[in-house]
Amino acid sequence: MIPVNEFRQFASERNPQFRVLKPWWDVFTEYLCIVMLMIGVFGCTLQLTQDRISCLPSHLAASTPEDIDCSHISEYHENEKNMPRLKNASREIFGKKNDLDIHQYVFVNHYCYERAVHWYGKYFPYLVVIHTMIFMVASSFWFKFPGTSSKIELFVTILGKCFDSPWTTRALSEVSEERVEEKMVIWRKNTVSKHSIDCTIIEEETAGLVRSSSVKSNAEKKPLEPQQPVSLLDKKEGEQAKALFEKVKKFRTHVEEADLLYVMYVLQTALKVFKFVLITIYNAVLVSNIQIVVRCSVPEELTGYDVYCCNHVKAHLFSKLAYCYICFVGVYGVLCIYTLYWLFHRPLKEYSFESVRLETGINDIPDVKNDFAFLLHLSDQYDGLYSKRFAVFLSEVSESRLRQVNLNHDWSPKKLRQRLSRNPSDRLELHLFMLQGLPDTLFEITEVESLKLELLKDVTIPASISQLVFLEELCLIHCPTKLQLAALNNLRERLKVLRLTFEGLEQVPMWTYTLNGLEELHLTGSLTHEVSRNASLDTLRGLKNLRVLTLRSRLAKIPASVADTGEQLQRLCIYNEGTKLQAFSSLKKLGNLLCLELVGCELERIPSAVFSLSNLQELDMKENKLSSVEEILSLQHCRRLITLRLWHNALLYVPEHISKLRALETLDLSWNKIRSLPTRLFYCTKLRHLDVSHNGISSLPPEVGILQSLQYFGAASNSLESLPDELFSCKRLKTLLLGNNRLAFLSPRVSNLAQLVRLELKGNRLESLPQEIRDCPMLKLSGIVIEQHILDVLPSDIRERMSDT
Repeated sequence: MIPVNEFRQFASERNPQFRVLKPWWDVFTEYLCIVMLMIGVFGCTLQLTQDRISCLPSHLAASTPEDIDCSHISEYHENEKNMPRLKNASREIFGKKNDLDIHQYVFVNHYCYERAVHWYGKYFPYLVVIHTMIFMVASSFWFKFPGTSSKIELFVTILGKCFDSPWTTRALSEVSEERVEEKMVIWRKNTVSKHSIDCTIIEEETAGLVRSSSVKSNAEKKPLEPQQPVSLLDKKEGEQAKALFEKVKKFRTHVEEADLLYVMYVLQTALKVFKFVLITIYNAVLVSNIQIVVRCSVPEELTGYDVYCCNHVKAHLFSKLAYCYICFVGVYGVLCIYTLYWLFHRPLKEYSFESVRLETGINDIPDVKNDFAFLLHLSDQYDGLYSKRFAVFLSEVSESRLRQVNLNHDWSPKKLRQRLSRNPSDRLELHLFMLQGLPDTLFEITEVESLKLELLKDVTIPASISQLVFLEELCLIHCPTKLQLAALNNLRERLKVLRLTFEGLEQVPMWTYTLNGLEELHLTGSLTHEVSRNASLDTLRGLKNLRVLTLRSRLAKIPASVADTGEQLQRLCIYNEGTKLQAFSSLKKLGNLLCLELVGCELERIPSAVFSLSNLQELDMKENKLSSVEEILSLQHCRRLITLRLWHNALLYVPEHISKLRALETLDLSWNKIRSLPTRLFYCTKLRHLDVSHNGISSLPPEVGILQSLQYFGAASNSLESLPDELFSCKRLKTLLLGNNRLAFLSPRVSNLAQLVRLELKGNRLESLPQEIRDCPMLKLSGIVIEQHILDVLPSDIRERMSDT
């Protein structure tokens, strides 16, 4: 025998974790099942603890036993006012003496109970218990079905954790505080306008800019109430909330693709309605078979009587319980029909958080669909607070705030200072790589001069960047970045260098073109219109102080907007990555250009547009396809040209009229195919840097001695077998690179090079160095690049004298 309290516990707590997915009608039907179960248990208890039937013989003659009427016995039980008359009648009926003993009556009672009483009257309590158990199983079928139970368990677990998470409470409280602040701003605005106090409301919103509304007035200087400090999460709570966000994302992606849960719930409800109809019909039909008095035919040879009138002891109570049970089943069925109506009438495959957005002010909570939406609709019926708190975890704003909290925990100021280093521009640089955002602790490192952000996600630079008082350079590598208005105002005046690496030109933030104080802009990425049809560099005219522009891309022509930089642009560098550059008309408008680099542009000759740059001082044409430069004569129009780099090309010779470039100080002809140098090259008497390394030069003309200003001479990786003595008359030489040639000896006249600091001779046929090398006062052993065994044969006194110590 199962106690009632165990049934109740089973009915109410079999799935306590799923209670949030049980709307009010499911809860109500559970209580109905408990009541129906108690009816069945109560009937079973009566059935087992009391006598079930009591029979007495009847002496009335009848043609057949079925003709015997026992209704007068039921009247005897039902009308106690006629007791005297019924007693006389009973004497007439039962007056015949019989000698039946108690065992015969017990036998007759059992015999008649099994043969005469209708099966519904006998097994009614057990049927109630069975039907109720079926209802209970049907109500929890989708909680146990393999295809749905795992999803439901995961959803309930996530929902509970989101509900109890400290982050949810903090996010909602912050949103509430922000809304209060917004109301205070509105109140102050109205108050200020009434008292004619000047105020300015800045509300600007452009692509790539995040601008916050602010009110500037005297009223803001005196806050009405002190701000309460915002509660902070510890590192463990932040990590737990971060992991919870990832679970929510994965669950949403998985569940929103199907509607199995909705289908299973519909089938379960339809099954309950079918059971209700079936049980109601057959119970209503059979309840009339529960009779208080029944007739029973017994073999006459057993007791001497063949007809008995029997009283079903619990029939009256069972009849009342049956009608009560049918009423409860009817209510149960009505609830199931209402559930079907709710399932088909409501759009349950989509859940909108519009009310949550209005209440919390979080506008980026996405609507959900399919099974995810259906589960939220069910939890809404249980308690709408669950969906409101769960919405926080679907909001990108909330996620970004949590990410910020974790970033601040992970990147303390001490840890950030350990990453400081000097960049090639000799600025103190902080490099942040592949973080989830920008830690607020960054703005405590006030000594930062250059900030490099690489592969960071969802970066918004706040007004706190004003704390970095030495910041001059910003480098963004595949890092889309937004600026708050206060941050933009600060960077407009202070930022000098901006380096951007991107996939397409549309990823260049619009605030780039508003940096009035910017002096250097370096862009690396696709700038072609085939990739970004709607993008163009047509806003460079706003950069009034721009001096240096670097474009690393695959351009077919120089963008027309380059000419919009006006007369202030001084250095233009184009690294074209092996794509042929054809149109150069924009160059003619850059009258004050001092330096031009055209690297990897597949050029076969020097563009004619270059010759119109009268102020040009430096021309670099590295990694092109120059085989001849006869047009170099036109460079004499660039009267200020002092640096010419034609390295990494395919030059076969140097034209004689290069001597026309009288102002030339640096000439780099390395990595070409030059066999000999013209004598007139050395009439560029102002040359201080000459590099002809990595060619096929076999000899140097004696006119090299004319270059009395020469400080750097590189002729490494050629075919030189000897050096003219005139080379050693260039007394200002500091660097002489002659490695990987065929030199068999070095002239003792090397002692004339009093300023020589570096001498490279490795890879030649030398067997020794002249002892006169000791007369080079500036040359040390560390500045000589040669095989070690040659240094070892030098006298010890020379080595000691030339040692670094």
